[in-house]
Formats: sequence, C-alpha cells, structure tokens
Amino acid sequence: MEKPIAGLEYLLMLHGEIFRMDNGYWTKIEAWMTSTTEQVPHGIRYSLTLHDHNNDRVLGYDNAHHIKPKLKQFAVEKTTWDHKHLKNKVKQYEFESAYQLLEDFWKEVDSYLKEVVR
Repeated sequence: MEKPIAGLEYLLMLHGEIFRMDNGYWTKIEAWMTSTTEQVPHGIRYSLTLHDHNNDRVLGYDNAHHIKPKLKQFAVEKTTWDHKHLKNKVKQYEFESAYQLLEDFWKEVDSYLKEVVR
C-alpha cells in the first residue's frame, strides 16, 4: 500500500481548481492539510466533486462528515470519514494515498460521463 503522502503535493496544488468540460459538466477539487485524528488518520481534508450542467453534484469523494455504513453481522464500523457520493447514495471509500484518490475520482468521472452523456 502506498503512503498517504504519495501524490500529496500534487493534490494540494489542485486545491480550488475548477475544470469545466464541453458537455456542461464541471469538477472542483479542494484539499488541505489538517491535524491527524481518528476520523482523518492521513491528515488530509478533501472534497473532489463532479457537477452537472444544473450545478448539481452528481459525484463526490470527501471526508467532511461521518457516514453510517450498512453493517453485516459481526462487522466493525469504521471510524474514518472517507466516503463517496454518487447521486444520493453514500458509500465508504478506502483512502490509500492522494495519488490513488485522484486516480479513483477521475476514473469514476470518466465512467459516469460515458454512461450519462451521450
């Protein structure tokens, strides 16, 4: 597993960047260093979002708040706040590194746009 620091400088450089796409969709990246806590063990707060032509968020990766995962019998609830939003669904996200976060986000943006924008 990569260390969270892998790609950190690049992710932090993208803070505040908005990327507009020809189809009316756009993305915004926010990322900054914070204190390491049980909820944010990697010390990085982030929000990577994809918005449609109505400015509605349709995809997002962030760690702004706690999510309550669906637990199976004998499962342990995670304390980290990393998760992703796809429309109105929220799922846990396993943060590995800043590089992996960016790669996962852009892959999902591409996949979403291929399905929705034709």
